[in-house]
Amino acid sequence: MYQVLIVDDEFLARKLLQDYVSKIPELQLAGTAQNAFEAFSFCKEHHVDIVLLDIHMPDLNGIELARTLKNVPSIIFTTAYSEYALESYEVSAVDYLLKPIALPRFMQAIEKAIARLKGLAPSEAPEVSTSPAPATHSLQVPEGSNPSNLSTPSISYLMVKADYKLYKINFDDLYYVEGQHEYVSFYTKDKRITALYSLKALEDQLPREKFVRVHKSYIVSIDHISEIEQVTVTVAGQKIPIGGSYRDSLLERLG
Repeated sequence: MYQVLIVDDEFLARKLLQDYVSKIPELQLAGTAQNAFEAFSFCKEHHVDIVLLDIHMPDLNGIELARTLKNVPSIIFTTAYSEYALESYEVSAVDYLLKPIALPRFMQAIEKAIARLKGLAPSEAPEVSTSPAPATHSLQVPEGSNPSNLSTPSISYLMVKADYKLYKINFDDLYYVEGQHEYVSFYTKDKRITALYSLKALEDQLPREKFVRVHKSYIVSIDHISEIEQVTVTVAGQKIPIGGSYRDSLLERLG
């Protein structure tokens, strides 16, 4: 089995990668680290085959750490930023995964890492398989969020941790939310914010009088709905699909 070290300063990101590692029989979790210094010390004391390495971390970033890891044969970067892709290959990274990371894409990167460890060309890489009955986990809601408070009129915003920042998202400014595997993207009047979050947990937290689930992957602001067609709803100029099982409840909510 190949020993894997996960390096990321966000707890939920580490949990997601741990879950992915647990699904692949060829892999064994050697450990996790919250920053580059912990990772450097771990690699000095333990055998590690593959490092899943975030880039944006305090003090010492992932690229800088990779330059110091002389005894780790396979490094896979896991990051929300695309601008470091070229630099990552200067340190001989196996792959560069952009968050949110889907399991199939993760498995492709692991295949490349195993190929390097075996000295094979990428085309000769053995296919990795997921275990037949993998354990699942529930994502935790971000720190500082109180589901019971968020549904009351006195709370008019949501605090979301992403990109090493804490964003305050006012409910009135939130157009819709899109679920993407283990991540969600919040579309507001000013920006798009992607964070590790559970869409189901978010549905329970957002005030019911302001938001409605219209699809397995979308929650929309009722105030910003402008049109409803047979299979789509228009929110802030964006057409969003309506799931068959959600249409009746949507029309009922809108009277």
